Amino acid sequence: MLTNLFDFTKSAKEIKFSIHQPNTTYEMAMNIRCMIQEAAALNQEVIVLCIGTDRSTGDSLGPLTGTKLKSINLYPHIFGTLDDPVHATNLPNMLTFIHSSFANPFIIAVDACLGKLENVGFVSLGHGSLKPGAAVNKNLPAVGDVYITGIVNVSGFMEHLVLQSTRLNLVMRMSETIAHSLSFALSKIAK
Repeated sequence: MLTNLFDFTKSAKEIKFSIHQPNTTYEMAMNIRCMIQEAAALNQEVIVLCIGTDRSTGDSLGPLTGTKLKSINLYPHIFGTLDDPVHATNLPNMLTFIHSSFANPFIIAVDACLGKLENVGFVSLGHGSLKPGAAVNKNLPAVGDVYITGIVNVSGFMEHLVLQSTRLNLVMRMSETIAHSLSFALSKIAK
């Protein structure tokens, strides 16, 4: 039984999933699927935009997720991989490209974030946009209709160093969980 299924009548803003729980992938997928079905009903094209860089372990969650998702799912609208990352310097151009290429895009934004110690290892799924680069004081545009963020390390002090020293194992596990959840959710929508 799903314990965290979004209740759209109550306008749930965000739910969190621990990557250490056995049903996380399935529960995330079902919640993402609910969100995607709303977009499909409005004839919106679903875009997965994975943000980050492979030059920082902590910030590689997005490109790792995009790469894994492309390898397990044939969904055509996935942007941000290890081969072609979407990061601070090219994010505005990528958003321009998406909005000029798709008449009515519904963007699922995936990014790493820093948070409280007790939340490290959790993935947040929510309605609305995320603000990439906020942890390292970058002024980037807000992105997404829905966001998925993985809390990869602790915030509060020397964020650049914290992102550089984040454990790769944690980031890999999070990217696997997110990619498999997205793959399952995307496979259930009409293409």
